[in-house]
Amino acid sequence: MFAVDSDIFAFVKPSLDAHTLGVNSAAELLRDCGYRVIFGDEIIAKAINDIKYEANQKIILDWICKNKISRIGLSYRLDQDEAVKMMGYFMNALESSNLLSYRGGPIKSIFFGGLPKACEIIEKEHKGFVKTFKGGESVCESLMKMDVPDERIPKDILNGSLYDDFRLEFGKDTINAHNYDSFKPVERCMYKEYGTSDDTLVKRLNYNMKRSFIPLMRAHVGPYSSAVDRLDLLKEFMDWAKYLAKTKYLDILSIGSSQLTQSNFGEDWKDKPNGGGVPVNSPEEYRMIWEVSRPLLVRTYAGTKNIPELAEMYEKTLNTCWHALSLWWFNKLDERGPYDLYTNLKQHIETLKYITKTDKPFEANVSHHFAFRGADDVTYIVSAYLSAKLARKLGVKTFILQNMLNTPRFTWGIQDLAKSRAMLTLIKELENSNFKVLLQPRAGLDYFRPDLEEAKIQLAAVAALMDDIDPHNETSPPIIHVVSYSEASHLATPNIINESIKITQYSLQKYRELRRIGNVEDMSKNLDVQERMFELIDSAKTIISGIETHIDNPYTAEGFYKIFAAGFLPVPYLWGEVEEFKYAKYWKTKPVKGGVKIVDENNKLISSDKVVDYAKENIKEVEYILNQKNC
Repeated sequence: MFAVDSDIFAFVKPSLDAHTLGVNSAAELLRDCGYRVIFGDEIIAKAINDIKYEANQKIILDWICKNKISRIGLSYRLDQDEAVKMMGYFMNALESSNLLSYRGGPIKSIFFGGLPKACEIIEKEHKGFVKTFKGGESVCESLMKMDVPDERIPKDILNGSLYDDFRLEFGKDTINAHNYDSFKPVERCMYKEYGTSDDTLVKRLNYNMKRSFIPLMRAHVGPYSSAVDRLDLLKEFMDWAKYLAKTKYLDILSIGSSQLTQSNFGEDWKDKPNGGGVPVNSPEEYRMIWEVSRPLLVRTYAGTKNIPELAEMYEKTLNTCWHALSLWWFNKLDERGPYDLYTNLKQHIETLKYITKTDKPFEANVSHHFAFRGADDVTYIVSAYLSAKLARKLGVKTFILQNMLNTPRFTWGIQDLAKSRAMLTLIKELENSNFKVLLQPRAGLDYFRPDLEEAKIQLAAVAALMDDIDPHNETSPPIIHVVSYSEASHLATPNIINESIKITQYSLQKYRELRRIGNVEDMSKNLDVQERMFELIDSAKTIISGIETHIDNPYTAEGFYKIFAAGFLPVPYLWGEVEEFKYAKYWKTKPVKGGVKIVDENNKLISSDKVVDYAKENIKEVEYILNQKNC
């Protein structure tokens, strides 16, 4: 039964679960289609936490009746068993109170968004009455599941979805044909330094430019287990590295090192939990990894303490093909490291100064970490720009611009293109004879569906998206970070990694072929993308200008601290060091037509000028706090 004008949609979630972007996105879509949408407040959220108690059930049922709700969604993305129990209590309460439509009540449909396994169990237990959202649904698919008729969907939403739907159809055709199976490894060994200790990323790319260009493939690799003996796990990883080197689909091996490797390298771990990942704990073990992985280029995560010393050790043992730092992240802010933000920034800038001496590229793992904390699209762009300009000022010659697409996962493809092009345009303006920018796109961390065939289709579709960022440049992207299609289901083994690379490489070439013969839209001429790109560039320039005008020496540890603490880079979902960084959390964000924008407490859009005006008023207080740290 399709939703009608009088229907009122509602969304609830327990206060235990901080994930809100999914339900916010669904709510905005419904509002755009003309429906009234309400959210359960804190009282309802607390009642959902303990819905097994009848008193809490009554609070929820009274709220439903008072607000005349006819369609309701519950979101819970933490524990699957708890989610199943929660939905069970919820459905029993609705049924016993005769609130469901098949018992003559007002509730016509119920939705649940959560972990894939929880969705499967809930669908089965409630015989399809509850429609579930596992993640990765397209705009049109989401609206269809929520019973919105086609005629209620605005033209701009349909147009925004058309591009994504087309890419998914392309992906489906590509995967179903299985032609990617025949893709052969790219032969890259035609220069003398290949695979030796004198090999570098720049040399491999330069050689690649001399022939028919095919992007370098980078993948994150590593068995993930906290139960297996450390040395056994290390041996398994080296077997994987040897196999990937032999099969030659992968170009860049990114070691998925464990949390203990990053935080407690070289120490006696005793009975500390490894938390999964490759448990490397000595320079010699890194040397062994480099030896068995010939001729791959190799890199690994930065440490979270003693960061400059570890960077130097990676250089000596791995001939690391590039160094990566997160600047504002992997510290107490996100509970991933021991340092406070200011100490972390000082360590990272000291590390950058060392990196310039090695002449190796630098990758800033920055923008997507802002996006994980609810940042808007402008903040995503500005944080990358600031990182690039800092690197250039310190003497880095090659900057690797990592761009995590589909983040948040409800992002429309045309918005991803606009955001990517705006970011690339601004950062490319920093290029000169001593500073080059290399784009490295990747799929989002939670983009893929748990169904492996559907995930393969998504992987092919995101390869097309990567190519449309700079569609008439045959050498873009020069590097692709391949996220394996099994990401949402299980660990990527070497065979899955190789298959994911084959899908990516084949899809990229096939999509270019279709563009050449006019069978795909030339997205360089898409007016919606162009309009949003120019809007993002203007807004980003406003923030950058505000920072460079009001922050003394912005491209320093002190400057980066003040930029963040004053609120120039809003992060509404920051969960660490909250009191110190209350200004960073001040603004809210919401999904708007497949993108993310800043809003005030009344859900009204906020301009970049207002963000600057707010942040500049906080600088004096932030400087006082910083002075206290330096005392």
